[in-house]
Amino acid sequence: MTDPIVERAHAKLNVFLRVLGLRSDGFHDVETVLLPLDLHDLLTVEPADAFFIEVTGERAGHLADLGGESLLARAAAAFAAALGIAAPAVRVRLDKRIPVAAGMGGGSADAAALLRALGRLHGIDPGRLLEIATQIGSDVPGLMSAEATYASGRGERIAPVIVPSTTWVVRPFPFAVATPDAYRWWDEEGATGPDAGALIAALETGNDELLGSAIYDDLQPPVVARHPEVGATIDAFVEAGALGAIMTGSGPTVVALARHLGHADRLVAAVPGSFVVTGPPRTMEPDRSGVV
Repeated sequence: MTDPIVERAHAKLNVFLRVLGLRSDGFHDVETVLLPLDLHDLLTVEPADAFFIEVTGERAGHLADLGGESLLARAAAAFAAALGIAAPAVRVRLDKRIPVAAGMGGGSADAAALLRALGRLHGIDPGRLLEIATQIGSDVPGLMSAEATYASGRGERIAPVIVPSTTWVVRPFPFAVATPDAYRWWDEEGATGPDAGALIAALETGNDELLGSAIYDDLQPPVVARHPEVGATIDAFVEAGALGAIMTGSGPTVVALARHLGHADRLVAAVPGSFVVTGPPRTMEPDRSGVV
């Protein structure tokens, strides 16, 4: 009998998000750096009589309310179609910890983790899995590995970015922002941010002071216009001494860059409801110990 396969699905933040415009296929051309974080969901996959998803964990109810299991089902369907097989006969247990519909890539990370698990189960190489990932969602290709990733196009064109560890403080909210809504609001009133070359160089060289002053998210202004508490939280982090603070992805989660863990703890004390993360994680290797 095959042992269960365990994969960590790491949350992400967008160190910057530059929106270039609407494409003919309905997606948007973007430029971004996805930074995987130590915050993660845990995915356990084992052979079964049919495909089945079971969600547990502190955020399971929120995921069910928003229909967030659909990316897992889409990943399984894309994998099966690519291999010309029936739906994978596996039981998927998802321990959900990443905030849902929060701009932290939880659903995409789960889909990427399922592809990695199915790839191990069927002996599929990473290159083929990456091709399948492009069919599932814009963030999925960039979350297939442990590396920070520069992504462009609609997110399917990716390249690794080698970066030192950074410390962030995360403030989620009890409401969701749907990604299509955030981009539609940008279409109505958004603007494209500056070239991010200097920002990426600051990230790669560990110049956190410069990085903090340069981070941005083109989706932030239209979201803040509709959810002013997002803007107020960004201001609170800056006033508390963060090197920089922005909304991440399509929001509404706010992330603030800290100098170190002690500095991060002070930011958490200043902004209730926030918590500390680091990224990139030390590893996304399969967890065979059962300890997370």
